[in-house]
Amino acid sequence: MPKDYYKLLGVQKNASPDEIKKAFRRLAHQYHPDKPKGDEKKFKEINEAYQILSDEKKRRNYDRFGTAEPFPGGGGGHGGGNPFSGGAHGFGFEDMGDLGDLGDIFETMFEDLGIHTKRRTYRRGSDLEYPIEISLEESFRGAVKNLEYETAIRCAECQGQGADVAAGFKKCERCDGKGEVREEKRSFFGNFSQIKPCEGCYGRGKIPNKVCEACKGSGRVKGKRQVQISILPGVQNGQILTVKGAGESGEHSTGEGDLYVRILIAPHPTFERHNDDLRIRKEISIFDLLLQRKIEVPILGGGVKSIDLPAHFNIQEEIRVSHEGMPHLGSFGRGDLLVRLILKAPKKLSAKAKKLIEDAETEE
Repeated sequence: MPKDYYKLLGVQKNASPDEIKKAFRRLAHQYHPDKPKGDEKKFKEINEAYQILSDEKKRRNYDRFGTAEPFPGGGGGHGGGNPFSGGAHGFGFEDMGDLGDLGDIFETMFEDLGIHTKRRTYRRGSDLEYPIEISLEESFRGAVKNLEYETAIRCAECQGQGADVAAGFKKCERCDGKGEVREEKRSFFGNFSQIKPCEGCYGRGKIPNKVCEACKGSGRVKGKRQVQISILPGVQNGQILTVKGAGESGEHSTGEGDLYVRILIAPHPTFERHNDDLRIRKEISIFDLLLQRKIEVPILGGGVKSIDLPAHFNIQEEIRVSHEGMPHLGSFGRGDLLVRLILKAPKKLSAKAKKLIEDAETEE
């Protein structure tokens, strides 16, 4: 008779994935064998139930047929599988912070089932971040920049091998040339045998007869890297450009990290940028306002533009000049230019000017 996984976890059949996860966490801590009132048999049962109900496909099959789909390569029978026996299902605990990294354990379990996965023996080189300051004009037009920076680069003498290739290699005795060693590890679920990359040969299965003198066997040296980047028109302040493979070189030819170029746009003496719009302040006299004269404002990129003062214009409002702002990054069109007028009073009015203004006020 198939087990009632919902009853084991104490949830309803229509329980959400989050409810199932919470129920499992509570019961796992309650029945864990290391607890004073722990129950190993009960712990294994609730773990089995979670493996089925936390997997959408397995749960669907269990609801329809009373059993889950067997794990490929494992034996028939109950699909739930005991994670402590040979026919285990993949674990679903990657979101539980107190369980640690079980990736190596899973790989070992899969290999016991005849499924071999290639392990990473090294980490690639580190990523780098490089800030670069450009002008607002460069952000407007786009630019090409040549960068030079110091980092770990691949050793030219040994092409990153860390060894004198001409001197040859010998089999690593520590791993018997396999590049991997098996070791025991204690985890949340108990003791597991797992396979790790051999530290004696860095997972290569062989040891050089002669280490490269230039890099002392690491495959990399300190040097300078040169990169050219293209900055598109309309780039934003703080935007990050990614250059693949332009970071630090990894040891023993394991690949380069990436370079992240952070764009910093310098303040401009005339224009303020707000997204793709530009703002500018323009001083005008009282006579410009009264006579509704055309005023000229500078345009980013060169030149000036004449604009009319609208009738009944409110000096507190901005004048919007369409399509004279920044380019839209990656698309056509431009933002707008917003003009804030600053009214400048004259130092002194003649008697005739005062009379004319007074007469105009009377007529108004």
